[in-house]
Amino acid sequence: MVLCLISSSSIFTLQPGRSRCLPKCMGVQNNGRYLMKEGDVTRHKIIPSARVDTVGLEVFVVSDLHTEYSENMEWVKGLPSKGKKKDVLLVAGDVAETYEKFVLTMSFLKDSFEHVFFVPGNHDLWLRREKENFVDSLQKLDKMLDACQTLGVETNPSVIDGLAIIPLFSWYHESFDREKDITGIRIPSLELACKDFRACKWPDGLINGDNSLAAHFDAMNDKNQDTVQEMLARCNQIISFSHFVPRLELCPEKRMLFYPNLPKMIGSDFLEARIRYIHGARGSTKACHIFGHTHFCWDVQLDGIRYVQAPLAYPRERKRRMNGGEDWLPFCIYSNSKLTESMSPCYWSDYYASNPRTPDVTELAPWVARFYGKL
Repeated sequence: MVLCLISSSSIFTLQPGRSRCLPKCMGVQNNGRYLMKEGDVTRHKIIPSARVDTVGLEVFVVSDLHTEYSENMEWVKGLPSKGKKKDVLLVAGDVAETYEKFVLTMSFLKDSFEHVFFVPGNHDLWLRREKENFVDSLQKLDKMLDACQTLGVETNPSVIDGLAIIPLFSWYHESFDREKDITGIRIPSLELACKDFRACKWPDGLINGDNSLAAHFDAMNDKNQDTVQEMLARCNQIISFSHFVPRLELCPEKRMLFYPNLPKMIGSDFLEARIRYIHGARGSTKACHIFGHTHFCWDVQLDGIRYVQAPLAYPRERKRRMNGGEDWLPFCIYSNSKLTESMSPCYWSDYYASNPRTPDVTELAPWVARFYGKL
């Protein structure tokens, strides 16, 4: 996910040294940096999960690789070579901005994992830096999917050792956000803040922001309906994954965000309906959905489904993130025939595990209030 205010390619353009989104308890400053207050949960360094010494199928997840950044491409190149034939990697979108780098990145990933699955993110469909003259973003998507087929990267549902893996195509729509808006501050418009409005190009009838794109991408999943139904009948364990966010509860409240309108461009109701069809209205202890896009580490159980985001994100974000990311990603979500334990470096999902979500409260968090001038 990228928002553009001024000239940065970050989620939100900030003054030097300022974090994109800081928790309510991070109110102590030291040389311009926020520190955890005493009494917060101590987070230990995560042991790298890749190539754990186990027998059988292992499934790893990662999103938002953004290999247009050289540091991120080097990280991909540095992944170990294939360790065994039962390694699976789920890539939840935003691999690279250009087709050339996308193909290169996926080639490296296929060298490291026997099975690689992919769903597209918004960055993958940008056209602004493409050498090839694509008619529109859908034509670029078709070429990317063709490249995946050539490389042996899966974009359709598949069963490996009894585990069903279901990629879900999706896009966001503004009406996904049903929580109270923040007023009284100058919030840039979606068109100004989000590069998708300029970097993507769509055929007539598809418009960024309304429901048309979300409905179009969701309909792309219909061709796999019979396959999915067969999986539901014979597979006890299912992992689905998408790039975009299926529920508002998987993003901090607006008052916590430097761009309070972020929830309008992150998720899809079509997606959550699709997930509920797959995992059931009540979910189960074996139901899991992987997502990406917002660059927040997340691991939570909601209505019987475990939702996980494990983003590599931008280099500058990893420097601000507790436990970084280079040394423990991709995260192992499945081994020894079951889902693994919860991911550790998830400040926001841990925060909401202890604090109620109060979207009707519109008073800005202190770190956000200092960022905005009053109207």
